[in-house]
Amino acid sequence: MSDTRIKLQLSGLEPLIVTEDSNFVNVGERTNVAGSRRFLRLIKDGQFEEALSIAREQVEGGAQILDVNMDDGLIDAKEAMVAFLNLIASEPDIARIPIMIDSSKWDVLEAGLKVVQGKAVVNSISLKEGEQEFLRQARMIRMFGAAVVVMAFDEEGQADTYERRISICQRAYTLLTHQLDFPSNDIIFDPNIFPVATGMEEHKTNALDYFNATRWIKQHLPGSLVSGGVSNVSFSFRGNTSVREAMHAAFLYHGIQAGMDMGIVNPTLLEVYDEVNPTLLELVEDVLLNRKSDATERLLEHAEQFRSDTAIEKIEEWRSWPVEERIRHALVKGIVEYIEEDTEAIRGEFDHPLQVIEGPLMDAMNVVGDLFGSGKMFLPQVVKSARVMKKAVAYLTPFIEALKSGDRQFHGKILLATVKGDVHDIGKNIVGVVLACNNYEIIDLGVMVPLDTILSEADSKEVDMIGLSGLITPSLDEMVHVATEMGRRKMNIPLLIGGATTSRVHTAVKIAPHYDQVIHVDDASRAVTIARNLLSADAPLHLANARETYRNVAENYASRQEQKTYATLEEARANKWKCDWAMYDPPQPKEPGLHYYRDVPIAVLREYIDWTPFFHTWEMRGKFPEILDHEEFGHEAKRLYADALETLDRWQEDTPIGIRGVCGFFPAFSRDEQVIIDTPRGNSTLYFLRQQSKKAAGSNNYSLADFIAPEETNRHDWIGAFAVTAGLGLAEICADLEADHDDYRSILFKALADRLAEAFAEFLHEEVRTTLWGYSSDEQLNNERLISEDYRGIRPAPGYPACPSHLEKRAIWDLLNVEKEIGMKLTDQLAMYPAASVSGFYFAHPDSRYFGVGRVSRDQVEDYASSVGESPEYIEHWLTNQLNY
Repeated sequence: MSDTRIKLQLSGLEPLIVTEDSNFVNVGERTNVAGSRRFLRLIKDGQFEEALSIAREQVEGGAQILDVNMDDGLIDAKEAMVAFLNLIASEPDIARIPIMIDSSKWDVLEAGLKVVQGKAVVNSISLKEGEQEFLRQARMIRMFGAAVVVMAFDEEGQADTYERRISICQRAYTLLTHQLDFPSNDIIFDPNIFPVATGMEEHKTNALDYFNATRWIKQHLPGSLVSGGVSNVSFSFRGNTSVREAMHAAFLYHGIQAGMDMGIVNPTLLEVYDEVNPTLLELVEDVLLNRKSDATERLLEHAEQFRSDTAIEKIEEWRSWPVEERIRHALVKGIVEYIEEDTEAIRGEFDHPLQVIEGPLMDAMNVVGDLFGSGKMFLPQVVKSARVMKKAVAYLTPFIEALKSGDRQFHGKILLATVKGDVHDIGKNIVGVVLACNNYEIIDLGVMVPLDTILSEADSKEVDMIGLSGLITPSLDEMVHVATEMGRRKMNIPLLIGGATTSRVHTAVKIAPHYDQVIHVDDASRAVTIARNLLSADAPLHLANARETYRNVAENYASRQEQKTYATLEEARANKWKCDWAMYDPPQPKEPGLHYYRDVPIAVLREYIDWTPFFHTWEMRGKFPEILDHEEFGHEAKRLYADALETLDRWQEDTPIGIRGVCGFFPAFSRDEQVIIDTPRGNSTLYFLRQQSKKAAGSNNYSLADFIAPEETNRHDWIGAFAVTAGLGLAEICADLEADHDDYRSILFKALADRLAEAFAEFLHEEVRTTLWGYSSDEQLNNERLISEDYRGIRPAPGYPACPSHLEKRAIWDLLNVEKEIGMKLTDQLAMYPAASVSGFYFAHPDSRYFGVGRVSRDQVEDYASSVGESPEYIEHWLTNQLNY
């Protein structure tokens, strides 16, 4: 049974499936020489390996497609495109997402198609050089199995009227589908967004023509998608942020209504459509929809009065509204101060307090849910709304219990748990809040929950579905255990899988074969749609579609694995990275031994914070500080950032959390993938995996052990280790906040503690480089360069691409006496507790670098097992996501 809701399918090492329920697709543009000065400089200087780090940042930052463009007058675009795509192909953590090969030159596009992995998208082709050339290019794209962006451009130029837009798109669609049998789902039309309100008569219908053309394309060119550059429409009002954000919000609203699938926006603010000042919205829509002959003049006349970013209405004016409207406003805006007063005011209007929850409160939360689902609200706002709702429900609860009658009617009951051995719960908590906002009863079992507890609670509470979360790699295996046991017990409820290390591929390959009601949830915004579908009358159809999707994903994965070639362990060792050790004098630590840090001031650590991942926690994808001016969520990002800074200010005065760390340096030498460490208590051995994928000529099969001098060189080398936390006592603080229904501050505190722990790791690494080890004593870097890792040496962490085995954490704990001295613990699945913790190793070699080990073969697993004195099955458990068999 095929899923007719699928609109577009692309792939890198993993598939990207765009469905009717998907939001706009996020294209990472920083690997475009026109979109990043840093990327342009690196490519011009031939520093492709360093440029690769930008691609990695884009992937880690949430890009769903990676745009690669090399068009610059001083670059051989064809040569650069091929070289860079080949490098991407050797890095699994980057190559997992699809590539958009972007160029105005056909020879560059063709060269990219010849080397790109997976199913790419080409940007772009058009009819400007005639039908024969258009068909020739499209035929080649079809042969390579790629999707294509088609510009509304022909031999006469760019389409600038409704008639020309649909005529060119119809012509291109007919040529592609009739003559080439080009899949319609692989065709993305860009019908051209032009400015409005320019004062020129012919520009009055620019926006309306785009909307109508989009609607026509969706009706008459079945299967095709529509995209466009949104910020072009407001070009006439550059400098007036308020008017531009209103125009963008209104344009997107009407564009999406017409069928627009994707939108490219410049970094300016985007207001929530429903929150745009009504007077300004009417003026803007008069222009966009060409509703009045003098619309442009009227908008120009009033534009200045809207220039201010302050609210036009007085802040407290809403307090004079009817109580039901006040409640709606408070929930949408996340204002908690008056909710108990307003809840009491409306309680007398109903026969039963439960009716207040199921009436005006849920009506207001439905508005929040609709705004979030349509992309008009964002997670920080939703979590604030949830706090208001919980406060109101808590106020009403004693009245409900006093009457001892009636039960609140939920849409469904969902059990959530972070699996055994894992302590990370921010993502799970966010999903729980979003679902609760949409009237689902949530039973949250917390963290480190054993299999038996999950299933027994699911039975006793008669839940409608189970949601499992996990961050560390061993959690994936624990999810497999839960699914297997659910299958053995013949349970009949859906199992939702989520968390940073989970993926559609892992769900399809490892979990779905054991239980046939599994759904992967990739972000909080999808959770509500999935829950609604699985509790609807069409649930069997949705589950059947999911089963077929996962079967296809698993088959494609197996096919790709068969096509991949791997070196034997001995072959990989022969192709290891090599150093002229005779010419290298390993630096000796200036202050060897162990160094403990207790209660490091927050004032020091906050200067090292990388804020970008903080916003990613709230599903705001973008780079800091540019994210504060993001078209869609810049306004809310600024508010979130202000709350974070205010919290840090308070913590700086009276730090409520324990911040501690330790590092140490030890004599060491390497032997193949092992690093043997000399300690006062005897030798300790680390095992670092080696890449086994077949490499192109000139590329090595790396292992971290390569950066430590081999035993036979007789060079006196060293290795370092560290462990830091900024979360001691945080769990108790957050538990109190959640008991007070303040999920917003609980999530905010956890996210900030994570950032402080990472900042501590960055601060300590700088201390190591400049003072303790001292091999870069003259280093002077600002925070931006620290975040970009423009320094000598690396600090890889167990569980991450260069060191995927979590087992090495036990060596760190033993070497540094971590638990006794600073209170950090390891769970039985080797998750660090507190969750806001970081640990890893220090390498000082100037050529040391980060890389992804990728998948490994059985011979290396057996070698690893033999080295550590365990069974191969034991090692496979810890490397479940790294095995190529």
